[in-house]
Amino acid sequence: MENKVIEIFIPGPAGRLEAKYYKSKKKTSPIALILHPHPQYGGTMNNKIVVETFNTFMENEFSVCRVNFRGVGKSDGEFDNGQGELADAAAALDWVERENFDNSQCWIAGFSFGSLIAMQLLMRRPEINRFVIISPQPNLYDFSFLSPCPSSGMIVYGKKDELVPIQSINELKNRLSNQKGIDVNFEQISDANHFFSSSEENLKKAINKYISKESALF
Repeated sequence: MENKVIEIFIPGPAGRLEAKYYKSKKKTSPIALILHPHPQYGGTMNNKIVVETFNTFMENEFSVCRVNFRGVGKSDGEFDNGQGELADAAAALDWVERENFDNSQCWIAGFSFGSLIAMQLLMRRPEINRFVIISPQPNLYDFSFLSPCPSSGMIVYGKKDELVPIQSINELKNRLSNQKGIDVNFEQISDANHFFSSSEENLKKAINKYISKESALF
């Protein structure tokens, strides 16, 4: 029997959290948690980019989880302006770690609003080795808490992102490139907008390349 993606419910701080989970057959497999875009703009764990990212981790033999924040889908609670969502992400990571206590590495990923929560979680959880964030919005959210950024990772963005001026991405790049001991790989997808409409394939290739290269280092 091949391992299947299953629906699970994780105990969260505001009640249960709906999630999808894939358990790798590989012993000491790496783990990953993926966070979705803004709930008030229709973001859910079934967002196309979130699902593609989940599948890419799965294909690289990770045990991987994507979760609906409070108030989304079948998750209990209601939107909490980021603070509650960060607590939800922490609870989901706790659950994945308990299920995979022998994991070899721990990754966090997020898309748009999910990338903000992912990076906030990264600052609080020293066990996170790598991150993949897609379409961050440093023009909307203050990423200055990433000083210093504790781990290497990848930031993917569209050159034609209609929501994020390139200048704010460049400022983030400058801040992170001056930090010693970590390497943040900024990947620009030339034909992509914020949601990677019709650029999903290029996004998936870029993420897959990074995951397969970096996960082999551990």
